[in-house]
Amino acid sequence: MTTASAGAPAQQSVKRPFFSRYKREIGAILGVAVALLIMALPIEGLSPEGKKCLAISLFGVVWWAMGVLQPGYTALLMLTGWVLFNVAPAETVFEMWTSPLVYLVIGGYLIAAAVDSSGLGRRISYAFMTRFVSSYKSVIISAYVMGLLLSFLIPHPFPRSFLIMSIMAGIIKSAKLPAKDAANIGLAVFAGSAPTSMWILTGDSLLNVVAGTVNGTTLSWIDWFKYMSVPGLAASALTCLIQLFLFKPSVEFTVDKEALRKEAAQLGPMSAKEKRTLFWVGLAVLFWATDAVHGIHPGWIAVLAALGLALPRIGDVLKPSSWSSVPLQTLFFLIAAMGIGKVGGYTGMNEWVANLVLPATAPSNPFVCAAVVTAVSVGIHMVLGSVLAVLGIVAPTMITFATSAGWDPLVGSLLCYIAILGHWILPMHSMNVLVGVGESGGYYNDIDAAKLGLPVTLVVFIVNILVAIPWWMVTGLI
Repeated sequence: MTTASAGAPAQQSVKRPFFSRYKREIGAILGVAVALLIMALPIEGLSPEGKKCLAISLFGVVWWAMGVLQPGYTALLMLTGWVLFNVAPAETVFEMWTSPLVYLVIGGYLIAAAVDSSGLGRRISYAFMTRFVSSYKSVIISAYVMGLLLSFLIPHPFPRSFLIMSIMAGIIKSAKLPAKDAANIGLAVFAGSAPTSMWILTGDSLLNVVAGTVNGTTLSWIDWFKYMSVPGLAASALTCLIQLFLFKPSVEFTVDKEALRKEAAQLGPMSAKEKRTLFWVGLAVLFWATDAVHGIHPGWIAVLAALGLALPRIGDVLKPSSWSSVPLQTLFFLIAAMGIGKVGGYTGMNEWVANLVLPATAPSNPFVCAAVVTAVSVGIHMVLGSVLAVLGIVAPTMITFATSAGWDPLVGSLLCYIAILGHWILPMHSMNVLVGVGESGGYYNDIDAAKLGLPVTLVVFIVNILVAIPWWMVTGLI
């Protein structure tokens, strides 16, 4: 099925502005200049190792934001820099390699590859679409709902989004939608994947586990659901409502359900491979949901499920070639982004940043505290861009801030997480949005993303202050 829109505008050859042409070169110089400036400044209250940590961390964030190198290469450069300049011991810098978080990401990508290659994800998507999708409004809503439902089977938003978009492309083509409406649907798929990733731990096997890990302890699947299901669903619903309000269809159209049924019928009856995939993924979901009982980290469960999918006869879904679905560069990016918080804590940088950007004393009122954490998190994210990098820098600071007010440290981490994951203005602020930009993805452009992102910035304040805090009072986190 093609992913090209019938109404997508033709590509035109135009001379790009100076900044666009030399963005990488400018970013390279800027990153080095920022690092040198930090090292040259007399910074009171920050140890020499903390200063080097800050310089290398900001250098890396600038290079990530400006796309100087593929993020994995920049991550390698940062990791090497922390070790070579004696910022922290190698065992501290690379500690994440021994953490089950890394293996949750690896297992998550392998499970996603199995769900995709077996055809199970497509079958479930068609079953939903043929029953509940009939108009433009229902198409937009279905993008969000399918993101929520498929998060049980595919523990990463990118493969979920591309799977959903492949189905949406058929609707766009059969309805002969203009480019504007195709872009609206693509935006619902990719931008909607940010809030719909929040509600269960495995909604995003990377960011959620990072946010749910405090003081070396990771939230169980059930505890994450307990604390984040309501805020996540609220963020998804509000984002969807804003999109329906701001992005009206340019033409009236009705979804050709008969065409969808024919597409679904071509899949035939459920294959043995699909059944085996459903068994192993269902088993993984069962163990994820009961990890508070058996104590097995979700990362090891993901790895065991992936191994089950590779076993002969009872699995035989994952092949040797399936390893190509695991992006090594993403793992290094994860190690470096989390290393900012890890090395920052080791050198005292995190405490210094907290003293610099936050009030001397945390507000005793949880609603005011949530407003402060959200505002600071969004402000820093606006400047630095990368969700994971900002989470690595800001979350430890917010944990310290929340703890000083007497709250559970998890409160600071989750408030920061909601603010950063749910906020974007430009696509660079959210990888979920960025991967869908352009005709090869979701057909929308930077302007479309900003049109939705600006009001969605208000959503993160609403969710944190009016939903999360009251909900955590009910559940006992506060």
